[in-house]
Amino acid sequence: MIILASQSPRRAALLQQMGIAFRSEPAQIDEQVHADERAADYVERIAIGKAESVHARFPQLPALGSDTAVVLNQTILGKPSGRDDAIQMLLSLSRRPHEVLTGVALSVNGDTRYRLNVSRVVFREISEREAAAYWDTGEPADKAGGYAVQGLAAAFIERIEGSYSGIMGLPLFETMQLLRGVGVQGGLHV
Repeated sequence: MIILASQSPRRAALLQQMGIAFRSEPAQIDEQVHADERAADYVERIAIGKAESVHARFPQLPALGSDTAVVLNQTILGKPSGRDDAIQMLLSLSRRPHEVLTGVALSVNGDTRYRLNVSRVVFREISEREAAAYWDTGEPADKAGGYAVQGLAAAFIERIEGSYSGIMGLPLFETMQLLRGVGVQGGLHV
């Protein structure tokens, strides 16, 4: 049994898919980006912060923290502040490659281990009308970069290089490396 330091239904679904026994607990940390903070440093700080804050509350169980940043030209695109912001984000991603960085950290017995996953996503051309229609679905409101790879935005994606699960918010390869390193096995025992 582990604790997922998140209330994300996507991260929970990915752990369930891997056959990991877990319960979810929210991490209570400040997730603001610091001035001049690089995206890789940001996701590392937040993922580790989530894992360590939850592990401090439940020290008897390993705690898994994760954080995702959508990055365009070295700028982190967070969750949209509203309709206009979401539309502008999607239009800025139109026909341009961007990176999705997801950090994952595991705290157990006072020790924290960390892995980073970097994926590249290329959107097709998106019109302002399509971006507005996507906003109206409600799906992008709480998503980094203003889109969900596993949802309706999949129709915008021309190509992915990297980890689909990492783009969703929990890179399974890196997560399973961390978990196996402390003796936690999923549903596939090979």
